[in-house]
Amino acid sequence: MNHATAFKLRGLTAALALMLGVGIAAAEPKHGIAMYGEPALPPDFVSLPQVNPDAPKGGRIVFGESGTFDSLNPFITNGQSATGISGLTVETLMGRSYDEPFTLYGLLAESINTDDARSYVEFTLREGARFSDGSPVTVDDVLWSMEKLGTDGNPRYLGAWKKIASSEAVDDRTVRFTFNTVDRELPLILGLRPILKKAQWEGKDFTASSLEAPIGSGPYVVDSFDAGAYISYKRNPDWWGKDLPFNRGQWNFDEIRYDYFGDGGVVFEAFKGGTITSYREGNAAKWLTNYDFPAVTAGDVVKSEIPHKRPSGIEGFVFNTRKPIFQDWRVREALIHAFNFEFINQAITGGTQPRITSYFGNSFLGMEPGVPATGRVAELLAPFKADLLPGALEGYTLPVADGTEMNRKNLRAATALLEEAGWTVGDDGVLKNAEGTPFTFQITLVQGADEVASIAAIFVEALKPLGITATINTVDSAQYKERTTNYDFDMTHYIRSLSLSPGNEQMLYWGSAGVTEPGTRNWMGMNSPAAEAMISAMLSAPDATEFTAATQALDRVLTSGRYVIPFWYSNVSRLAHRKELKYPERLPLYGDWIGFQPDTWWYHE
Repeated sequence: MNHATAFKLRGLTAALALMLGVGIAAAEPKHGIAMYGEPALPPDFVSLPQVNPDAPKGGRIVFGESGTFDSLNPFITNGQSATGISGLTVETLMGRSYDEPFTLYGLLAESINTDDARSYVEFTLREGARFSDGSPVTVDDVLWSMEKLGTDGNPRYLGAWKKIASSEAVDDRTVRFTFNTVDRELPLILGLRPILKKAQWEGKDFTASSLEAPIGSGPYVVDSFDAGAYISYKRNPDWWGKDLPFNRGQWNFDEIRYDYFGDGGVVFEAFKGGTITSYREGNAAKWLTNYDFPAVTAGDVVKSEIPHKRPSGIEGFVFNTRKPIFQDWRVREALIHAFNFEFINQAITGGTQPRITSYFGNSFLGMEPGVPATGRVAELLAPFKADLLPGALEGYTLPVADGTEMNRKNLRAATALLEEAGWTVGDDGVLKNAEGTPFTFQITLVQGADEVASIAAIFVEALKPLGITATINTVDSAQYKERTTNYDFDMTHYIRSLSLSPGNEQMLYWGSAGVTEPGTRNWMGMNSPAAEAMISAMLSAPDATEFTAATQALDRVLTSGRYVIPFWYSNVSRLAHRKELKYPERLPLYGDWIGFQPDTWWYHE
């Protein structure tokens, strides 16, 4: 759409509103925007509350990654991108404060402008915003980035792009996007889109995996790398945004480096040996037993437990319901019964970790296990009553085992569910359906996932008394990326971190387009009109009360769908790090998550 046409449409929209007697309040540009209510910080804030504004600059931090990479373009489906490219080298129009549920403040954009209905959004670029090569960030770069990501980028960008009716340059520093859908989150979503340099990609295939680093406007640039071995970022001394109040106290290291290793065990050994300087421990039992090496006892390595208030999210073994064997919910429920959580938790973590009870558990957005839906939650789900699985309305609770390895009670329940679904054990001890097809499947795992492999091995043994043959297939990270992108697996390890501000990304996670469209996060292949309706209700919610009810309703649909066999979660994150690495005393709302390490950390001897 050309600019003249866009301006005419705006005029027609205004005229139509006047004809209908609808008043249009003149919106004023603001320094920030919140999903609900107003931003907590005033226009003249001097720094984010969760930073040390006087943190010194210098030093380095080195992380370890399990796997490999073969691309420096994280914005497309093809290739395995190196860690850190987007967050360190590329900026967005607005920056997120992780001390608030969902609030953005101006970054590349000095202001944001929208109406009460959020039917459009305007961003005005800051004077002086520049890419790392010194060229200015222009409205043309913004418009091109939005369209290119929405059409040729990873599917996570497509949903919002489809909701844009028109995009235009209002003047030489202001861009405007008009929406065709009621979605109160859209101004914030566009505010968080990466802004790339249009000229870099002229004559190039944006969708092709490449080892050419994007030219961004962020605090770091790629300094050096060896594909699959390491990548090092250096702080850009000429970074245009280093004096912005939003950035004060952030991006303090001179170097941020990621070293790649064959598996998680090697990463930990590299940390013990001093090759990497910060390590995230996911196993509570290992946190208590594996940190007696010399650097810890000497005080050179510090163990920090960082509390957080975010939802548990979901982690476990995901069923690929595109496969006929897993399409019956009773089969999935049977395998959830066969997964002896209490025994596995004791064997792997010493019984220290609580089980994930729902996708938004550990937060006010989660359903209460076993409790029927009431009030607004029940009203939202009522139109889908006939299609909801048992437990969505009545209340759903995961089965509890007796803690013994035999797990007899739950195996009996699993057998009954399988028989209801048409699977019976023959004289040969093999579970088969009416056609005589044995119940067999494969658990696909990535190399280096040792703890998950141990969990899978216990699960495989637990299935044998049911007459089920499951095998574990371990592949390298490149194969794993390819197979999960194209949903080429029966069952695999699945992690989805969730926040206190779920929105458009939920359609990418659970939307029906992902049943066939490659590259989404709907690995389970769920196709649920109820889930999509709850997401739509979240996006159009006029206030926090309605938003919470819609999210709780979505949680019920997801959990009762039996798409994942849940593992455990932790309400603290465990970081071991060199003593010279420091972090602020005041933790953000999200604690140890995006926006915390390495963003607000610093080096001090």
